Amino acid sequence: MSGAPERRPRLYGLVARAVGTAIFLDRDGVLNEGVPDPDSGALESPLAVADVRLLPGVAAAVRLLADAGFLLVCVSNQPAAAKGRATVEELLAVHERVLALLACEGARLDASYLCLHHPDGVVPALSGPCPCRKPAPGMLLEAADTLGLELGASWMIGDTDADVEAAAAAGCRTVLLAYPGSAHKRLGGASPDLLAADLPEGVARLFERSRSQPGHQ
Repeated sequence: MSGAPERRPRLYGLVARAVGTAIFLDRDGVLNEGVPDPDSGALESPLAVADVRLLPGVAAAVRLLADAGFLLVCVSNQPAAAKGRATVEELLAVHERVLALLACEGARLDASYLCLHHPDGVVPALSGPCPCRKPAPGMLLEAADTLGLELGASWMIGDTDADVEAAAAAGCRTVLLAYPGSAHKRLGGASPDLLAADLPEGVARLFERSRSQPGHQ
């Protein structure tokens, strides 16, 4: 529709290669710690660079996945700008800090997709329905189209029902992490392939599953 805001995720750090299979990684609660929401007290995405802290062992886990030949793609809902709680620039700076902290430990992501929208937002350009906000599969589908990925051989590692639902809609297998701070976003309705406490354990279980299924990465 002419004049309507584009409903696409923000893309970063695209690497000009395709490896066929990917690990899609949610960000908050998977790579970095959540921060208490001032109203609800629940842990949510950090909104300031100073609040960004990696979770234990995540850089080593990311390195293991890269060494195994997976393309690593972050897919994260980041609606704070749509809700008027932060600027887009602040959200991007937070994400850059996550990437920088990973790089300091010799780990990197190949691409990141951020959905900045929210259906009930207060900023018109970022509000309303979109195909990229999880549990919709738009970010995974766009990455697959751009990078030539085989979604059926790829995995999603996340900590919420929405992560599992988005991956299932895209045709990926899933690992659901039991990050304590996002328990309010796991209501038991999702059906992941694997369960784990955190990213290091999730990667170990993913590798165990791969070894038990010859011919499948």
